[in-house]
Amino acid sequence: MNRFRLTLLLALAAPAVMAQTGSNVPDWARNAVWYQIFPERFANGDPTNDPTRERIGAEAGWSVSEWTGDWYARTAWEQKQGPRFRDFVFDRRYGGDLQGVREKLDYLKALGVTAIYFNPIFDAVSLHKYDASYYHHIDRHFGPNPAADERQIAAENPGDPNTWGWTSADTLFLGLIRDAHARGMKVIVDGVFNHTGRDFWAFQDLLRNKRNSPYAEWYDVTEWNDSLPDGFDYRGWWGYKPLPEFRETDGNLHPGIRQHIFAITRRWMDPNGDGDPSDGVDGWRLDVAEEVGIPFWREWHALVKQINPQAVTVAEIWGDAARHYIADDLFGVVMNYRVANAAHDFFLTGRRDATSFSQRLDSLRTDFPTPVNEAMQNLYDSHDTERLASMVVNRTRVYKESSKIETPENTYEVRAPDAEEWTILKLMAAFQFSYVGAPMVYYGTEAGMWGADDPDDRKPMPWPGMTFDDEVNHPFSHRRPADPVAFNADLHAFYTTLLGIRNRTEALRTGTLVPLVAEGDVYAFARESRTQLVLVAFNRSSESRTVRFDLARWRTLPRRWTDALSGATVSRDGKTAFSVQLAPYQALILIP
Repeated sequence: MNRFRLTLLLALAAPAVMAQTGSNVPDWARNAVWYQIFPERFANGDPTNDPTRERIGAEAGWSVSEWTGDWYARTAWEQKQGPRFRDFVFDRRYGGDLQGVREKLDYLKALGVTAIYFNPIFDAVSLHKYDASYYHHIDRHFGPNPAADERQIAAENPGDPNTWGWTSADTLFLGLIRDAHARGMKVIVDGVFNHTGRDFWAFQDLLRNKRNSPYAEWYDVTEWNDSLPDGFDYRGWWGYKPLPEFRETDGNLHPGIRQHIFAITRRWMDPNGDGDPSDGVDGWRLDVAEEVGIPFWREWHALVKQINPQAVTVAEIWGDAARHYIADDLFGVVMNYRVANAAHDFFLTGRRDATSFSQRLDSLRTDFPTPVNEAMQNLYDSHDTERLASMVVNRTRVYKESSKIETPENTYEVRAPDAEEWTILKLMAAFQFSYVGAPMVYYGTEAGMWGADDPDDRKPMPWPGMTFDDEVNHPFSHRRPADPVAFNADLHAFYTTLLGIRNRTEALRTGTLVPLVAEGDVYAFARESRTQLVLVAFNRSSESRTVRFDLARWRTLPRRWTDALSGATVSRDGKTAFSVQLAPYQALILIP
């Protein structure tokens, strides 16, 4: 029986979950505009703390990669690692750090961001940090003094919270939270409580002391055998041994693991331990949430809400299992991959027409109460998908299908979008920012970044003023155009407009959605709040289409409307109805 099936069966067999009212979803999350940051590739604010060859265990000759280099070009040390791009790319480091994020907070504020989601920032060996070494410290190379932090960590007992101090990286992160809060932005962090890295302090003790380790029952050890390389065998995440999984019994983690996770939860949510959570993180995004049992999540959520009733928790759940993990005593919302998938099928592959698209969206909204739907983390791309720009370039492919470039036979297009494709991307972004839910931008999408799935979705951010090498190489030496790499000011301006529209338009944040038109290539709806009515329409076709709004259900209607995207005005040609011509790939957001 696979792990997910077992977890779900245990969840369904557990005592019934609390009623689903959305009472655990804070108002700020319903009004949020999210921005996801992958720290190692966002901004290098302090080159003196860059990762070292010794920390990541790289071969001699390794060095930090040039931020502005051609992504697929190979340096001398990389050429020695093997013939495939994937033989070396995961050993690359570009030096992104928290000082870089801190220096870009004004950029995010000007863009219109109100909430930041950080991919893992706790101490870990990898570039992605999903293989934690310590949960109670920020990664040593994200802070200003890695050597001092390493010495402090070594002097502590990681199993005893009374010995924990604050490293320079920890202090920097707490300052970043303070700076973000001063700008009106919330901060949530990634919690990875299903597995760790082999470098995690408890697993290291297990490697040293085997059965005699006090942490022998923390991990899912399947066999003790002195003839094995480690002296034992264990379950790794989806069979991947570098990520050993925690042990569960009846859907709950070992008591020792639970207490450690509870301790680090208190640490980051209330750093001063004074009962005032305003200096801590505002919530959590939980990795592979459906692979950890619901009994654990109930206990953990009780603690989270005890510390900060206004905290939000976001589960990484891709499919319909979300229904079983959202409740008033469990997760507030999920990353809304289901809506992303439906939008991909409508705007890109054409597997859904407008009627099917509308029906799918209507069905998804019925799964949850209004406060939950309004706070759903609506995204297209993330660190686990291809970039939105590359989705558009490769738009005949199903969402997430063959978006990793691993074999020479893969025909995935690695090029930049053309003019038409940028227009389609803007169309999809307009839907993301006008539909029900809290939109989330993956770092650099607003700047025009493209790339296939991991690792190509994790390129360095092209900041204004940087001069990048053209992308001319291909991982398998296939033919491709030479693509200039630079900050896309036009796209950035469009996203800034979208974020501004949403932030100042109540109906687009918490208004009821009323379907209006769903025919062929045209989908339109109204968003209605107590004080505002907004009309939204999309034409996914390469040809012009006409949309006719029938507004008979509303007794009082304005005559003139303004398209918030173009500034054009539209006037009613009838008492309760009017028609508008939509250009190819055009979106309208009509505000009285």
